[in-house]
Amino acid sequence: MDGALAFVFPGQGSQSVGMLNELAAAYPEVKKTFKEASRPLGVDMWELVSQGPEQALNLTMNTQPALLSAGVAVWRVWCKHSSRRPALMAGHSLGEYTALVCAEALDFGDALKLVALRGKLMQEAAPEGQGAMAALLGLEDGKVREICAQAAEHETVSAANFNSPGQVVISGNAQAVERAIALAKQAGARRAILLPVSVPSHCALMQPAAEKLAAALSATPLQAPNIPVIHNANVAFHTDPDAIRDILAKQLYQPVRWTETVLKMERAGIKTVLECGPGKVLCGLNKRITPDITCLPLGETGSLTQALELT
Repeated sequence: MDGALAFVFPGQGSQSVGMLNELAAAYPEVKKTFKEASRPLGVDMWELVSQGPEQALNLTMNTQPALLSAGVAVWRVWCKHSSRRPALMAGHSLGEYTALVCAEALDFGDALKLVALRGKLMQEAAPEGQGAMAALLGLEDGKVREICAQAAEHETVSAANFNSPGQVVISGNAQAVERAIALAKQAGARRAILLPVSVPSHCALMQPAAEKLAAALSATPLQAPNIPVIHNANVAFHTDPDAIRDILAKQLYQPVRWTETVLKMERAGIKTVLECGPGKVLCGLNKRITPDITCLPLGETGSLTQALELT
């Protein structure tokens, strides 16, 4: 393994109709992976991601297996064309499952079923319109926590994603999130905007979903990852299968600590991070957290070729 290299896997928000079309034209592993994903789900996953409709792809229960499949597909392309392997991995929210599959801790087929269930349980836990998420830009983390505590008023609103310094996503009951947006603007936030999502992820409203997901996780085979994975909820590595199950359940209602995750990579001596999946959302965040670390997205042939040339 290369001690200076890490792989990261994106979560919801990185999906788009047509994602990986260019890569699929050059690398047969992409369509092969989506075909494999279609069997346990009973859905033509490649048709969904390549043709849409967008509304169907954006349903949480479809988005999650689609992004998992995309990340695994790009990882397989990398593994076929490069002998270089990362020293560690991490995934943003849903991407944590992709990391565990690529680290061989979790079977791909089992992961597909888990994340489809995860998406379904999340949608059921907070019916559309009851929950919301918002991005707050330009405030310190501590100030965001204060605003959420003030805005709650016996409802739920809390920090959901610590994405980069000055960029925090909040989540909770729709009215509480609206109150937090107003308070954030008063506090001098550069931007405070609702996000176009139907599920308030990573907050206490997801605890009922987490309890049901924990039951499914307990019945799912897991083993120690071959490549260490940094987990979202506690910014730690785990090798014990039960500890991994526990932290995956907690991840549903605890915040994604991405800033700390990337800083942990820097302390570990990582010099290059490769974003394994569609888009380049994580590269954008990582550049703001650790500008001295090179981050390249692998979801397009040009940037993939550039990354392969590093080997």
